[in-house]
Amino acid sequence: MSFYAHETAVIDQGCEIGEGTKIWHFSHVMPNCKIGLKCNIGQNVVVSPDVILGNNVKVQNNVSIYSGVTCEDDVFLGPSMVFTNVTNPRSGVNRRGQFSKTTVKKGASIGANATIVCGHDIGEFAFIGAGAVVTKDVASYALLVGNPARQIGWMSEYGHRLEFDASGIALCPESKIKYQLVNNKVIKL
Repeated sequence: MSFYAHETAVIDQGCEIGEGTKIWHFSHVMPNCKIGLKCNIGQNVVVSPDVILGNNVKVQNNVSIYSGVTCEDDVFLGPSMVFTNVTNPRSGVNRRGQFSKTTVKKGASIGANATIVCGHDIGEFAFIGAGAVVTKDVASYALLVGNPARQIGWMSEYGHRLEFDASGIALCPESKIKYQLVNNKVIKL
């Protein structure tokens, strides 16, 4: 076996799990999931059928990733955050097969206890603050907080808030990478 699964983890048939991935205590990976290389699936995580996780995805404890979700490479899912997959759930109405899709693009981070309402994509390197409730698509590099989530700024690929000068240029203090803000979109220079 090229991945590690704790003895209390349950991994159903038909899953593809990449080399170097670790699946911890009491987690359940349901049928036909695809989990990439070097992922870390924390304690008490549910990965529902047909979910796709790219390489180096970090899933913290108590996260539910429901059918219809795809996370690209280098995504961070904070403790107890949750995705939904039906916009109008009712206990007495079966809506299997009507799941709305959500894609979390490369490098995005979703904070602890955040909720991502289905059908809304999260852009590359976006940063969703703890407890935020996302009810619309999120632009790449955007920083969102609150309920409902609202954009309050922009983040670098290293997770630092970007401060743009009068000419629309910002410098990440850690990586020294420059970014430009043009027409309400961030471009890495």
